[in-house]
Amino acid sequence: MKTIYHAADSRGDANHGWLKSRHTFSFANYYDPERMSFGVLRVINDDFVIGGKGFGKHSHRNMEIISIPLSGKLAHGDSIGNEGIIETGEIQVMSAGTGITHSEMNGSNADAVRFLQIWVIPNKTDVAPRYQQVHMSDIMRPNEFSQVLSPNADDAGVWIHQDAWFSMGDFDEGISEAYQLNNPNNGVYVFVISGEVVINDKVLSTRDGLGIWDIQSFTMDVDSPARVLVMEVPLFV
Repeated sequence: MKTIYHAADSRGDANHGWLKSRHTFSFANYYDPERMSFGVLRVINDDFVIGGKGFGKHSHRNMEIISIPLSGKLAHGDSIGNEGIIETGEIQVMSAGTGITHSEMNGSNADAVRFLQIWVIPNKTDVAPRYQQVHMSDIMRPNEFSQVLSPNADDAGVWIHQDAWFSMGDFDEGISEAYQLNNPNNGVYVFVISGEVVINDKVLSTRDGLGIWDIQSFTMDVDSPARVLVMEVPLFV
């Protein structure tokens, strides 16, 4: 097993007043040549947006963009006709492909929204842009890693143009849970949304990240109630 540890307070930090963001990997004005990506996992942004504000219309190409609200709600609109609200407990994906313009605004004028935005480099370029949104509560089971994203349209959760699998879980203290890779050539990036867990004797606290590779499986021990996101991705573009 090989690992790389990213402490929560080592992430890039951006404060624009209406937006506070922490960047696991190099993004915008945060640049670290040692923190460009984990394989095809290019961006993990931990965003906090005050009420009534957000990201106006902007464009993307050839990227798989995943949004997961952690509290509050996002108002989404795009150039392929989708418009609506993404609630906490849902996962949204856009395949930008040949090009898509979208906006992401706080869905409330009063309450802040906190969400993860994750970018994955696709294995197919210039595909037709697409959008998908799923309630994770319909597929998540307590004290287990539940798949919420895969390469397959018929599987649980959303799907993307990449041989990647995301799983989430809410775990009670004292639980020990194993994760078996779908492809042993992949790596896994574990992001602790809340709580404290131990993997390979490494203690991970809230918003810590751990990249793992050269394994077929790993075991996680839960030291305090935790929500954990596991992102299994190819290590090479």
